[in-house]
Amino acid sequence: MINPSTEPLSIEKAISSLEAALKLYFDEHALPHRDHAQLVTFSQPLQPTGLPEWLCCQPIYPRLYWMNRERDFSVAGIGVADTIALNKSGRNAASFEQFERCVAAKNPDARYFGGFCFNNEEEQEAIWQKFSSFSFILPLVQITFEEGACTLSCHLWLEIGDEIATKIGAIIEVLSRITGNTDCSAMKLPELQNISYKPDENQWMERCQKALLTFESGEMEKIMLARQTTLEFDHSFSPLLFLLRYPSPQNNIYRFYFEPAENHAFFSFTPERLYRRDGKMLLTEALAGTCSKESVNGSDHQASEVLLNSEKDIREHNFVKEMISLELLKICDTIDMDKEVQVLQLNRLAHLYTRCRAELKAEFENDSAVLQLLHPTPAVGGVPKAPAMQHIMELEPFSRGWYAAPVGWVSRDAAEFAVAIRSALVNGRFASLYSGAGLVKGSTPVAEWMEIDHKIAEMLAITRQKT
Repeated sequence: MINPSTEPLSIEKAISSLEAALKLYFDEHALPHRDHAQLVTFSQPLQPTGLPEWLCCQPIYPRLYWMNRERDFSVAGIGVADTIALNKSGRNAASFEQFERCVAAKNPDARYFGGFCFNNEEEQEAIWQKFSSFSFILPLVQITFEEGACTLSCHLWLEIGDEIATKIGAIIEVLSRITGNTDCSAMKLPELQNISYKPDENQWMERCQKALLTFESGEMEKIMLARQTTLEFDHSFSPLLFLLRYPSPQNNIYRFYFEPAENHAFFSFTPERLYRRDGKMLLTEALAGTCSKESVNGSDHQASEVLLNSEKDIREHNFVKEMISLELLKICDTIDMDKEVQVLQLNRLAHLYTRCRAELKAEFENDSAVLQLLHPTPAVGGVPKAPAMQHIMELEPFSRGWYAAPVGWVSRDAAEFAVAIRSALVNGRFASLYSGAGLVKGSTPVAEWMEIDHKIAEMLAITRQKT
């Protein structure tokens, strides 16, 4: 880690500071001999900067953004210093194992951002072409907001045999293209021309009835079915506008954005943590059971009362809670699941929510083991897990891609993943919104269709904004 200056600078001066540090490093380390891969991070304190606004003005791809649910850690990244990726179909377990092997070979200080495919055995539609089985990026340049301060950083990743002059030259070239402008006020979404649904409302009713039959037969106890809502605009646009115009900035949600190529992006406004790992310590949760505040006059208290007294929602939540506890027993020494169910309050919705803390056994102190056990949670898959995955492929008339899959960041000793619900995929002038509803015995297809409408309401509200 190289820190040219401790004084917070403007973006323009911070870029100059990093360029000078890179050139000085080259002068002192020009000899090409290296017997191992090496990561050198150049980091400069930065004056307060809006990360999404800065990202939106940069003409460099890929672009990514992450903000945690507590809103005290966020990263906006551009370009690629290094990647961890797989583009090969197969079992999720094999994908996670390959991912762990890749992470284990990386520098322990490197933090990679990206996501997975929900079901790597599912044949993906063409719209997911730019989103592989898993893809994680160590940004070439990034702004980080952490502990109340901003930092501009660049990563020099050197493999054995890499020419240091070439690598440093590439970073300086990207730094020269960065603009300090963060004014996106003139940007707006184009006119929305058409909305279509897959499945449509009649097909949804039929598919839900098929799912409900599996409960009667005893084959399934819960399944989450999703809907793809496709918006057609009159021309292509920057998907970052959804991030910039999100109407509930104080919501306790994760914000994830991944744009591998211009105007092709996947993003998620999700309230659901899959897990946070720090060494052997694990933090996860059960989140299932939903109430729309519009149905209770917008009151947090009434939404809580409805959820905590809903037999159907409590039963759905308990499926998730019990499955997480049973799964964690396989890899954890201690498990501490909160006794009391809480309510997570968002702007338009409320969810039942139970936190869980656990300590991993030494042999399972890695992300592959945790991912294999926790994904998909019953909240986005079903109970039992394997039959639910099969039924989802049979009942949903689209491929999920990265929807409802783990997204977030990973390093060798720590990681945080959210579940990519309330998400969208933008391709040119088309945006496909994804959300689902958990079905249990007693669910009504009409109510579940309306629940999905409530869950995507904030993203649809963005398309109606005039400024």
